[in-house]
Amino acid sequence: MNPTTPTTPTAPVAEGDGEKKTAEKAATDTAGAKDAAERPETAGRLDKARTEPAEAADRGDGAEQDLDPALDPALDPDPDLALSDDDLDDDGSGKESAGLGTAAAAVVSVGLGIVSLTGAWSGRVAAERETLIGQIKTSSGGSAAQQISEIYGDAWHATALVNGIFGLVALLVGCYVLVRPAFGAPSAHPQAGWVRAVAKGGIALGVIGVLVAVGMYFDLIVALPTATATTAGS
Repeated sequence: MNPTTPTTPTAPVAEGDGEKKTAEKAATDTAGAKDAAERPETAGRLDKARTEPAEAADRGDGAEQDLDPALDPALDPDPDLALSDDDLDDDGSGKESAGLGTAAAAVVSVGLGIVSLTGAWSGRVAAERETLIGQIKTSSGGSAAQQISEIYGDAWHATALVNGIFGLVALLVGCYVLVRPAFGAPSAHPQAGWVRAVAKGGIALGVIGVLVAVGMYFDLIVALPTATATTAGS
């Protein structure tokens, strides 16, 4: 038979002994904490801990202003990389004004091209001036061919010249609108399609106006009338 290990019998534990010991230990800890709190040094530390949060709240933002920017890189940003609100507004307004300027120039180009074909008040004034000058020159007498040239021919040529100037300006403005994006700083937004279309329309009207004006000025489209010689009958 195998030898068995003898066991030492333990004393039985009553059912309420564990709870009683736990209650006695809690009471002892509470009494010790109360005695420690009543000591002068402990009471001073507790009062200081209570007053520090209140003083910090009363100071408010003043505590934040005492921070040294050199200790926190976030409080001292690089001035070369920082952009102010004014700089951002200027960039946005500059790009917007440039886009509006080219759009307005395209519309002006079309308007000038139409004026070059239909005529303007300045052209009529120039024609009337030449007519008046011709009447003054031929008032003392002159041949029929001279009267036609001085009174009518010069007036028509003046009108053609003024209309040709309007057509040339329309052509130049339209070309400026088309070539403007190639110069200066590149824009993040491309030029609108309708702006290019209007500018091309202004260029076409300007070219037509210049060709018509050249033809009228040099009497290539409509020639001046000529006076026929008459013979006196007996």
